[in-house]
Order: sequence, then structure tokens, then C-alpha cells
Amino acid sequence: MIKTPIFLVGAERSGTTLLRLMLDHHPLIAFNYEFEYAVDQMRADGDWPNLSSYHEYLSYHRIFNETGFQIDTSLDYPTLVNSFLLQKQKRDHKPVIGATVHHQFHHLTKIWPDAKFIHIIRDGRDVARSNIMMGWAGNFFTGVDLWIVAENLWTKLSHQLKPEQHITIRYEDLIQASEPELTKICEFIGVAFDKAMFDYAQHSTYDLPDPKIVFRWRTQLTDYQIQLAECKITSLLENRGYPLSGLSLLKITPWLRFKMYLQNRWYQHRFRMRRYSINLYLQDMLSRRLGMTNWQKRVKLRINACEHQHLK
Repeated sequence: MIKTPIFLVGAERSGTTLLRLMLDHHPLIAFNYEFEYAVDQMRADGDWPNLSSYHEYLSYHRIFNETGFQIDTSLDYPTLVNSFLLQKQKRDHKPVIGATVHHQFHHLTKIWPDAKFIHIIRDGRDVARSNIMMGWAGNFFTGVDLWIVAENLWTKLSHQLKPEQHITIRYEDLIQASEPELTKICEFIGVAFDKAMFDYAQHSTYDLPDPKIVFRWRTQLTDYQIQLAECKITSLLENRGYPLSGLSLLKITPWLRFKMYLQNRWYQHRFRMRRYSINLYLQDMLSRRLGMTNWQKRVKLRINACEHQHLK
């Protein structure tokens, strides 16, 4: 087993992809993307999933299939997920290995007790804005939910870790003072900063850090959109060191919750219908509700193809 893998954790749309690219371009660091499949199937109490079910799950998991990792069916669960990191490490010929995990990352210490964690945080109002653009939320009231879940999960996990096991990086600092922040991260990992970490811009669609892209909520959101986000995350924003806008806080009434929930559901359904086609969207919904596993798997593979094409 790898003794001290490095895990980059935080809410999606918080800058994890950018930082992961920077880390993966370090001459000594191999950094895997979207490693949620290592923990998503673990039970709430942290127990391992059924292995045959897990193998089946991986067979139609889009991101796992894109990695090209091999599944050794003779391995138990923790050794199997550890083998995926070993395959990445061997492929890249680098001594340090890590991966990005957005969900259920508190389970990682069950597999790797001595793992190190880089927690990245971004202003929740900008995360909500980005979630809406991705089609994951239909308004700013629900757009902050994934940020809330990730930050609360990090609070729980960080209290269980030793000080030397974790570090928190602000996305805004990473963009505005990239080299000092990367130097701090490298020291935490135990390697020297290398300017090759900026070479990602030559091999990806991500540009070099531009200070103009931080705190976009200040200029691109309406007052009402800001209020919708802040009414749910006031305390969390302040706790994480992000000043409030100064706008009056909305009262969260049952009617507001209901209206935002309906708007969110309609937006998400409409987004999926446009991306996958109405026919494929309906097949996905029916196959899941009817519990028709084989049909659902075929539909999932077609959805994966749509997602892959969209991300090109």
C-alpha cells in the first residue's frame, strides 16, 4: 500500500482542476484526476462495498474507463483502489502520487490512514455561479449546496487529522500569487517548487493564472442572486474569511425554498434533455426508476459518450 498519497479535496468548481494540472506537471508528482470512484461506493459507516458490484460499477464509470486502469479481480477493495494509484505512478515514472477527490473524501483515511490532504476553497458565491453554468444547479439558492456539503465534510475530516497531514489553499491566493502558493504546497508535500508546474498551459485548455478571474460574483451577479447565495452561507463565508456583500439578508421562508427547489429541478431536467436528447433523457429516468439494470447500463454508456463528446 502507498503510505502517504496526496489528496486534493474541496468542492467541485473550486479550482481543483487547475491545481491538479499544476501538480501533475511537477517533475516529481503524478496527480490523478477525479478519483471519486475510490470512495463513492463505500458504505456510510466506511465499510467496503461488495467487490462484484464494485467491479460492475467501474465497468460503466466514464471517468474510470478514461484512465485505462486495469482491474485485478483477485485483490480486496483497499488493495484494488490502491493499485489504481500505483498504475498512475508507474505510468508517469514519478515518486510522489496523488489524486483529486470531491465527494466522500472523509473515507480516504480508512484506506490510507497517513494520507496528506490539500484542501482548496473558493468563494462560495463564485462556486454557485460556476455550478449553474455547468448545469448542476438552477439558481444561486441551490447552487451553493455542493459547496456547503464539501466544506462541512472538510471541517469534519480536518478535525481528525494531524496538523502535518493537511493544508488549506484559497483559490483566490493561488490565482493572485501563484508561485508563493505553489511553493507552500510543494513544501507541504516534501518537494521543491519547479517552474514546470506552469507548463500545464501548453498542454491543456487552461490558461495561466489571471487575477481578473477571481471574485467574479462582485461584477457578474445581480443583487438578488448574491442575496440568494448569502442567505444560506453567511456563517460559512465569514468562517472561511470571505466578507459579505453588505446586502440585506433574505429570509428563508418555506415558499422561497419550494420555489427555488422547483426552479432548480426544472433547470436541471431541461439542461439534461438538451445535452442528451429527450429520448435518452427519458430512457435514463425510466431505467433507473424501474430498476432495469442492463437497460440502465446501456443508457449510462450512451450518456458517457455524450459527456465525452461535450468535454472535447
